[in-house]
Amino acid sequence: QVQLVESGGALVQAGGSLRLSCAASGRTFSSGAVGWFRQQPGKEREFVAAITWSFSSTVYTDSVQGRFTISRDNAKNTIYLQMNSLKPEDTGVYYCAATPILVTYGGSYYSREESYDYWGQGTQVTVSS
Repeated sequence: QVQLVESGGALVQAGGSLRLSCAASGRTFSSGAVGWFRQQPGKEREFVAAITWSFSSTVYTDSVQGRFTISRDNAKNTIYLQMNSLKPEDTGVYYCAATPILVTYGGSYYSREESYDYWGQGTQVTVSS
C-alpha cells in the first residue's frame, strides 16, 4: 500500500506563487508516475500535470503550461508542483495520485484518473482576485 500526503495549499493573491508537495510512503516504487489533479468548485476533478519517476518525463494540461512546473525528489519520495502566476481559476482542491505503471509516451494515459491506483486526501488552494 502507498500513502500520499499533500501539503502546501494556502490562500494567495492572483499573480502569486505556491509550491505543493506530495510525500509518498509505504510501498513506494521507482517506476511509474505521479500526477496532480484538481477539483474546482462545482466541477469534476481534472488533470493538471504528471511526472514519471524514472525519466522525469512531464506532461501538463494546456491551462497551466508555462506557469506550473512538476518535479520530483526520488531520495525524499516527494513530488512537487510549483505554481506561478496563479489565477482565480486555479482555485480548488489539489490531489496527487500515483501509479506503478510506466507507459512510454504516456501523456494521454497519465492524464486519466483511472490510470492511478493511489490518491492523497488533497490540499486546498485558494487564489483571490
